Parts: sequence; structure tokens; C-alpha cells
Amino acid sequence: MASNTSLLAQIMACTLLLTGHTCHGARHLADATPAAAPTPPTLPAINVPRLPPMPAVTLPTVPQVTLPPMPSVVVPKAVLPPMPKVTMAPMPAIVVPKVTLPPMPFVPNVNVPMPFLAPPPS
Repeated sequence: MASNTSLLAQIMACTLLLTGHTCHGARHLADATPAAAPTPPTLPAINVPRLPPMPAVTLPTVPQVTLPPMPSVVVPKAVLPPMPKVTMAPMPAIVVPKVTLPPMPFVPNVNVPMPFLAPPPS
């Protein structure tokens, strides 16, 4: 399996192929030899000391608490002053003129081949 470095090199080479002149890129890609993947150094085994067993923990019990009843709160009725009458000026009538469009010109149906479709087989 290729390493990440050679994969990056392959992606960069393909990008250069797609963006530049393909004949030069293909020649350079064909001449290039793949780099050997470096072998990672072996790591020595590490002895990790084990943790001592944890003692069992007993949780204290919480006694049930009863709350005293909430006192009733009386909210006084608020009397708002009457709102003044506001009159708006009448809106002027806007007259939209009637617009008629001219008839569309006749477009003949012509079979023009689409530029992105392949030509019919001969």
C-alpha cells in the first residue's frame, strides 16, 4: 500500500496533467519512478503499571424534604388610561394604466443540432 507522501505526489502529478500540456505531463509521469515507502522504526514495548483496585464507595442517603406552602400573591388590577383616537389621512387612489403587450413574432421550428450532443452515427 502506498504511503501518504506518494499518494500526495500522485494527486499533484494528476493535477498537473489536467491543468497543463498533457503530452509533457504524461512523459514526466512515465519517466518518474515511484519512491520507496520508508519503514517506520520499531518502538520498544512499554510496561504500564496497573492501577490499584478502587474501594467501594457508599453514597449517603438524602432525606426527603417538604417545602412550606407558597404564600398567595395578589396582583392588583391595573387600569390603563383610554387610548386617544388616531385618524389617518385617506390614501390617494393610484391608477395603474392598462398595458397590452405586442404579439410574439413567429419562430419557425428548425432542427439545429445541439453543440454538446454527439453527431448521429453514419
